[in-house]
Amino acid sequence: MDERQDEWQRARSLFQRLWGYDGFRSPQGDIIRALLNQQDVLAILPTGAGKSICFQLPALLRSGLTVVVSPLVALMDAQVVGLQAKGLPAATFHSEIPRSQQFETLQRLRQGQLRLLYLSPESLLSQRIWPLLLHPEVRLQGLVLDEAHCLAQWGDSFRPAYRRLGAARQALATALGRPIPIAAFTATATPTDRATIATVLSLQEPVLFERSPYRANLQLQVQRCWVLAQRWWRLLAWLRSHPGESGLIYARSRRDCESLAARLIDRGQAVAAYHAGLPPGDRRRLERDWSNGTLAALVCTSAFGMGIDRPDVRWIVHWHVPLIPAEYIQEIGRAGRDGKPAEVLLLTSEPTGWLEPTDRQLSRFFQQRQQQQLRDLWRIARQLPPAGSIAEIADRFNNGPIALSWLHTLDRLVWRDPFHYQLSDPLPRSMPLPTQSDRLMQRYGSDRGCRWHYLLTALGWPPATHWRCGRCDRCC
Repeated sequence: MDERQDEWQRARSLFQRLWGYDGFRSPQGDIIRALLNQQDVLAILPTGAGKSICFQLPALLRSGLTVVVSPLVALMDAQVVGLQAKGLPAATFHSEIPRSQQFETLQRLRQGQLRLLYLSPESLLSQRIWPLLLHPEVRLQGLVLDEAHCLAQWGDSFRPAYRRLGAARQALATALGRPIPIAAFTATATPTDRATIATVLSLQEPVLFERSPYRANLQLQVQRCWVLAQRWWRLLAWLRSHPGESGLIYARSRRDCESLAARLIDRGQAVAAYHAGLPPGDRRRLERDWSNGTLAALVCTSAFGMGIDRPDVRWIVHWHVPLIPAEYIQEIGRAGRDGKPAEVLLLTSEPTGWLEPTDRQLSRFFQQRQQQQLRDLWRIARQLPPAGSIAEIADRFNNGPIALSWLHTLDRLVWRDPFHYQLSDPLPRSMPLPTQSDRLMQRYGSDRGCRWHYLLTALGWPPATHWRCGRCDRCC
């Protein structure tokens, strides 16, 4: 038996011993083989497909460290708790863990005792973590980008560190004198998103794994609201028809999240509000209460959802129309992970927006906010020196790092390394105009065809012309 076959047998044995399954689901086995062969990977698999195992297992078989870059503390903590419960050498590092635990994690990292380290992109590039990754004792083996769609959707807005991950990968490879493979995993990515991920990460001949995001057990429906009160009545009727079932209600803003939860509590509904503005301790408590069934439902923003692995979520309601189809697919993907039927409801304003203006007003609000941000970024961009340090720009300008990442998106800037930039082209004569990215979702609410057909087409997975899911409200 050659070395690769022996490693593959060890992978199967470890998978059975730790996770209790006899074999891999397609394409888990092929992804694991590619990672064991040190290849770059781009995997786009539907929610519930077992993506985390695909990178956790190869990392545990290696003698060094694999860094997993993840967007949310809750997502990192959930995966690390599961690994540590199995007695595996995994840890996370972020500002919400106690200082003593931070110190312990750094010590284990220095001594080469970790196989998996979960970090945000900001933590990866911090001065507490970055220098340690260059030490030979750490034996860095590879990088994994979990929820990779965040790079494409957030990298030029409020998480600019995502746009520097490719430069980070190159800097690590240069310093260590060997290639550092990178793997990107996500459940949703349009063709444009895939190209952005591959370009920013500088993927080298990546092995591509793609599966349609279609989930046959999710039954989609849209209900139009012709007066403001009707949106509220429809939600109450929905909750009363699903007593005791676990679910999530998504709202677009923190304020709406809080006010909607308060109204529901006044009506005797056991719900709570969850958003990124809550103190970390409150967020962790709500996550636990919802996951263990103490709390049946949450009213939440998009801050809640990614990586949540509760199998028996029976319904999802969107109080507002989401921004883009990829975001919608991510959020409804929290339901029905046990394979059983789950219901999905989107509440939307009537087409004119005159009788029930909620969606129109919300769209206008976010568009105005985006325009204001672009004006601020344009002002900063016109004052930037031709080259410099990202830290100096951050000290000099509010939103300076976001302005740099925005210019990187426009191909007007290159990263000399993860901490320094150089402008590559002069600025355009006029400020680029923002796009109304929510139009696709607004059309989803009024489209007369199969709901799934519309979403799959919007995500770059167009089914056959006359294909229908047979389960959504249009098909039925």
